Amino acid sequence: MSEKNAYQKAGVDIKAGERAVDLMKDAVADTYNDQVLDGIGGFGAAFALGKGYTDPVLISGADGVGTKLLLAIAADKHDTIGQDLVAMVANDILAQGAKPAFLLDYLAVDKMRPEVVAEIVTGIAKAAKASNMSLIGGESAELPGLYAEKHYDLAAFAVGIAERQQLLSAKNVSEGDVLIGLPSSGIHSNGYSLVRQVFGVQSDDDFNQLSPETKATLLTPTALYAQSVWPLVAANLVQSMAHITGGGIIENLPRALPDNVSAEISWGSWPILPIFHELQAKGHLSLEDMLLTFNNGLGMILIVKPQQLADAMTLLTHQNQTAYVLGKITPAQNDRVVFTGNEPW
Repeated sequence: MSEKNAYQKAGVDIKAGERAVDLMKDAVADTYNDQVLDGIGGFGAAFALGKGYTDPVLISGADGVGTKLLLAIAADKHDTIGQDLVAMVANDILAQGAKPAFLLDYLAVDKMRPEVVAEIVTGIAKAAKASNMSLIGGESAELPGLYAEKHYDLAAFAVGIAERQQLLSAKNVSEGDVLIGLPSSGIHSNGYSLVRQVFGVQSDDDFNQLSPETKATLLTPTALYAQSVWPLVAANLVQSMAHITGGGIIENLPRALPDNVSAEISWGSWPILPIFHELQAKGHLSLEDMLLTFNNGLGMILIVKPQQLADAMTLLTHQNQTAYVLGKITPAQNDRVVFTGNEPW
């Protein structure tokens, strides 16, 4: 006699996967707009560019969340990790001068737990909608034997649309341009291997023994900048932009600069969040380590022409986006990014 439910007994529960889809489908559908021609449930998703473009260019990005996932798993808190995922790809696309349009997600789990999977994907959908993106498809894979119990991994692939002539480029930057910094919400999604080491988090129990305030701070989701920054890009007020992720300011800002200039930033021009002071003191970290690993309170840096600074700051204010004038572009110095003033550590 043939055995029934053999696949389920081998560790893959198709019915649980269907239950997860039922729980998340309304949140996913809520991200759709008129450009979504087909969505969840088909073999592929279709997205129409529309007729409002003259010479459209597609900008793509792919990313994950890194070991911040281990803290979400330890806390059994899965409703905000999706925002981290969306932010990593949406902010990258925005930094190229493109309007984030749609994304697809990939979720791999040790065991299909419908409520947890739905919580994760609903978080992705909410962040996508907040960035004016459509979550038009994805994959949830149950992989028994590959992941530890209750562990999972996340990735996203996203696409944005830009007019070719509006693409941001390092070539647009010249001496005298001004740097505008947008605050981060916290550590964002980079440097968590070092964060876990500094706080002595080697297990779920280690994390759960931290204070409630520290746990909340470490799980604060990455800031989304698309809604507040896109109006500036659309108004041609931004020349170039850097998303401050792994590598910090000194590795990411040069990606937005031509070779013949440096960026000069004044210490004290923006507030360094308390968590970074705590990390530095607790881990006895050098200034170089802090700059190479963390955003230190800046999630995005915009480069604008001095004559457009006032308009840019006004528009950011209208978008309820806090912003700081950090410094300026100078002729090339010994370093691509030069800090002036009193060092914080």
